[in-house]
Amino acid sequence: MKGTPTTLVFLNRKRFWAGVVSLTLFIALSAQAQVRPGFGGGRITTGQTPVSSTPSLIDLNYADPKEYEIEGLTVTGNKYLDPNSLLSLTGLKVGDKIRIPGEAINGAIKRLMGQGLLEDVEILATKVDGSQVTLNVSIKEQPRLYKVTFVGIKKSEQDALKDKIKLNLGRLISNTLIKNTQLSVKKYFVEKGYLNTKVKILSVPTDSTRNQATMRVSIDKGSKVKIHNIEIRGRELVDESKIRMKMKGTKQMRFGRLFTPSKFVPKKFEEDKQKIVEYYNKEGYRDAAVTFDSVYAHDDRTVNIIMNIDEGQKYYVRTISWEGNYLYTDEQLTQVLGLKKGDVYSKEDIEKKKNGIPGSDLSSAYMDRGYLYFNAEDVIKSVEGDSLDIEFRIFEGKQATINRIILNGNTKTSDHVVLREIRTLPGQKFSKTDIIRTQRELSTLGYFDPEKIGINPVPQPDGTVDIEYTVEEKPSDQIELSGGWGGYVGFVGTLGLVFNNFSARNITNMKAWRPLPAGDGQKLALRFQANGRQFQTYSLTFTEPWLGGKRPNSFSVSLSRTVYRISDYNQLYTNPSAYGKNFLGSYGNTMISLGLGRRLRFPDDFFQLSNSLTYQRYELNNYDIFGIGLRDGTSNSITFNSTLARNSIDNPQFPRSGSSISLLATFTPPYSAFSNKTTNANVDVKDRYKWVEYHKWMFDASWFATVTGKLVLNARAHMGFLGRYNNRTVFSPFERFVLGGSGLAGTGQFALAQDIIGLRGYNDRDVYTGLNGVSPTTLERSQGGLAFSKYVMELRYPVSLNPSATIFVLTFLEAGNNWGSFKSYNPFDLKRSVGAGARIFMPAFGLIGIDYGYGFDRMPGSPTRVGPGGQFHFTIGQQIR
Repeated sequence: MKGTPTTLVFLNRKRFWAGVVSLTLFIALSAQAQVRPGFGGGRITTGQTPVSSTPSLIDLNYADPKEYEIEGLTVTGNKYLDPNSLLSLTGLKVGDKIRIPGEAINGAIKRLMGQGLLEDVEILATKVDGSQVTLNVSIKEQPRLYKVTFVGIKKSEQDALKDKIKLNLGRLISNTLIKNTQLSVKKYFVEKGYLNTKVKILSVPTDSTRNQATMRVSIDKGSKVKIHNIEIRGRELVDESKIRMKMKGTKQMRFGRLFTPSKFVPKKFEEDKQKIVEYYNKEGYRDAAVTFDSVYAHDDRTVNIIMNIDEGQKYYVRTISWEGNYLYTDEQLTQVLGLKKGDVYSKEDIEKKKNGIPGSDLSSAYMDRGYLYFNAEDVIKSVEGDSLDIEFRIFEGKQATINRIILNGNTKTSDHVVLREIRTLPGQKFSKTDIIRTQRELSTLGYFDPEKIGINPVPQPDGTVDIEYTVEEKPSDQIELSGGWGGYVGFVGTLGLVFNNFSARNITNMKAWRPLPAGDGQKLALRFQANGRQFQTYSLTFTEPWLGGKRPNSFSVSLSRTVYRISDYNQLYTNPSAYGKNFLGSYGNTMISLGLGRRLRFPDDFFQLSNSLTYQRYELNNYDIFGIGLRDGTSNSITFNSTLARNSIDNPQFPRSGSSISLLATFTPPYSAFSNKTTNANVDVKDRYKWVEYHKWMFDASWFATVTGKLVLNARAHMGFLGRYNNRTVFSPFERFVLGGSGLAGTGQFALAQDIIGLRGYNDRDVYTGLNGVSPTTLERSQGGLAFSKYVMELRYPVSLNPSATIFVLTFLEAGNNWGSFKSYNPFDLKRSVGAGARIFMPAFGLIGIDYGYGFDRMPGSPTRVGPGGQFHFTIGQQIR
């Protein structure tokens, strides 16, 4: 024992703490004549400074502890903790009489370790004088976390772990912290399929003077554990393929599985078992259950799964009865519910019929009439064989009147802009359908995050209800700054600014310019394109959606000017320095349009009627743009445009449901009825086309529906034709159709004289069928068609619905054609294509997309496309067609 700093250790070390619950138990075990190291063979020796020249010996008898009086108490080993506080925590005081060994020492250590501040505690006897003893509490403080380092994983995984675990620096590194960190790290990788992950954590001292340490987390992920085989037992009544389809997160390995990984994740397996039971329940098997499952290793990297399903009986509805209904009769409620005798019993379907599509479910029948507190509970009254008797117990409650509307979150948009879209008004009866419609209207404004529009009805003691709407502003203004190749025009730069929440009334208020006045829901769009002097176009559009502020009557005004000058291309080779300075001819277009629109109430208020009056002036200077002999002169176009549309799409960025249908009719005055200049072949071509004459019809339909989960189907149809008032006139060369490519062809000079329609998988402007199917000439193809049809079917899946960057991928089937005459029109003669693409919507730049399309049909007479092939297409903006 010579040289040891202390002579008596009553209880020491944290390794002893976990196993010793009671010192009494320890004493009982030690009484079996056992000798512990450091106890001097069961005898107690005094400290380093002996009381007498001959060290005194104290017998340590655990079966017969002796009583001592504490003569002194000290603390050693503390760096940051207050010694007086530590002594207070022990419960020991100078002058106390305690038994050694005894409960007092055990309790002191227990209280100190229970604080979670210490790594180790020893209570030492530094002096024994008869029945008096001096005790020293020797402690080792827990180190504090200075830094966390991860070893054995990638940087991206380290960042993800730091965000998930969130270890605050400066906290004590306790055993509990280490153990919890190990479990969290392992759980993180297990959820990603690394079932054999091993985690070791070391506390490495960093600064001994400040008692800081680095937590070093060593991770060995191993390989992902995949599923070798899934065996499903007990299945007889349901196809196994349907069960496996429901297990979306648990798939067995097979060749070619790319998009549905076969890794085993315990959490997903549990979820998939529940989905199987839910599927059985939906099919009428209300007693179905997964009674047994086993997951066992097939080899080091794969596991096998065995599942046993008890399918039970398939049940059908026998009778339906109602209890507690006074507002509606049993027959009326049964009709609204849509459930009848002989239907398969499905709890899920019944819930949808009770609380499903607004306006057509059971809850809407009551809530749309103000019965906010309505509730319907379905109870199975009896079961006989495979038949069920169902009783619906109705609680109608009292009608609730809307007291007030509370609006939160619109930090930029003015209150009146939001409130005019709200369908639930104070004084009206509560209506579930109106609330859902309001949510849709707020979403389609484009100013708020559609995923975060909150609606909270707050019942009041007087029987009324307050409705609280919560919105979250998102950026809605857009900037377009791009460059592209515009064919003969060459490189074209574009600068566009769209302010979707503009405020005209605050133009004179300089404090509201941030950078422009905003918040009143108006739209201001500015756009400029140019490649120098050769090509320039300017446009300005202003839209007021609520003219006068009381009714949803829109007013819009648009102005644009385009100039395109033809260069002498021979100068590129003969005199490059003069190219672009001397022009051979030019084309100009000036347009002004005024529009009025209003929301209709019949057949429903999803319909809108818009009318506009447009004047366009085409100026030609030594440039036969259409190949009709008109090289010089001015053409004028006055058109009346009328659009009847219905739009019930739920979300403009990524629609999941609803439809959009529109019919556009455009008419010019029938000049040929009053003058023969348009029909007389002897009239100069300048006079013949001085006033443009035509009528034009366009039909567009788009329909959205959720297929499963987040997968959305979009089906579209587009048709149009250009007509004339009588057979004595030629068809107008203006406003014809060109089909093919991305729909961005003809940037600049043709953008206002023709309708550009995309058809992926084919070249721009390339899809055209001539008269009687004869291969068209290059001139005929460039002039455009008189009728077109286009049909699209897309499957869309969202990658991110974040309002700052909405991203989705898609696959498509597409078919269409463009005919140069009505005689050659054949609705079954379509050019087909298939492909895939992606879209990203960013508030600052709008919708940007890229597609790869493969066209199956050859283009007769095309100078560029003679057979099937694929190509990429780049798109900008939300294209209608």
